Amino acid sequence: MDLLLKILIGLLTVIIAPILGGLIAGLDRVITARFQSRQGPGVFQPFWDVIKLFGKERFAVNGFQILYVLVSLAFAIGALLMLILMQDILMLIFVLAFSTVSLIVGAMCVRSPYSKIGAMREIIQIMAYEPVIILMAIGMYMITGSFSIESIINYQVANGPLFFQLPLVFISFIFILTIKLRKSPFDFSMSHHGHQELIKGLTTEFSGMQLALIEITHWIENVLYLGLIIMFFGNNIYIGLAVAAFCYFLEIIIDNISARTTWPWMLKISYSFGLGLALTNIIWLYLKGGIM
Repeated sequence: MDLLLKILIGLLTVIIAPILGGLIAGLDRVITARFQSRQGPGVFQPFWDVIKLFGKERFAVNGFQILYVLVSLAFAIGALLMLILMQDILMLIFVLAFSTVSLIVGAMCVRSPYSKIGAMREIIQIMAYEPVIILMAIGMYMITGSFSIESIINYQVANGPLFFQLPLVFISFIFILTIKLRKSPFDFSMSHHGHQELIKGLTTEFSGMQLALIEITHWIENVLYLGLIIMFFGNNIYIGLAVAAFCYFLEIIIDNISARTTWPWMLKISYSFGLGLALTNIIWLYLKGGIM
């Protein structure tokens, strides 16, 4: 791909991704309101909220907070660019993990017990979902012989979607997506609906512009994870988009019908169900000679 074209695609991604993520967040709130028989906000309300946060007085407990928030945003953008430009999926996973870790460090650099407990719970959530995401990349490598997203897409164009060879990995990925999106019943580190005992958990000590940037980072992550769902159907973008939309709608339903659980239960179900399904699929691929 030509360097100038890559730069243009990168710039468009940085502009379009937050807009798309904000619209997804707005639709999430609209659908949630309808489920709860409320009028609720409009679909553009997340944008007005972020604009309002940018206009508030800039206040930080210490000077490191804004640095870690900016680093978290930069890593999230970097991970999304790696997906759009079809780079190495394993490196993408590591870069995305650094984004979350940066936010955790930002929450840990203050003295608030609520913020620190939220940060520790976020670490536990990483322990729950990260192994499944890594196994997803390993499964794709076993089938295509490459971690390159471009090679993974090209393989599917010639041989059909990876979904049919990685069905259990796909199911486990959708399961841990509930954890990553911080939706009920796994919203105990940071709730986007404000219904937990730790106030706002991980983001308790963030405000104003910092909180706005964290929200934008979350929008970008949403777009990125929907893009990873589409990757399972790389031979047909329209089917991939439809499946991604359905999966996100399913996440909204789960969020609205589930009560928040505890972290020990989350780890137990993640390792027994999520990780168990993914490992079963990987072992099946190995036994049938799935490595190219």
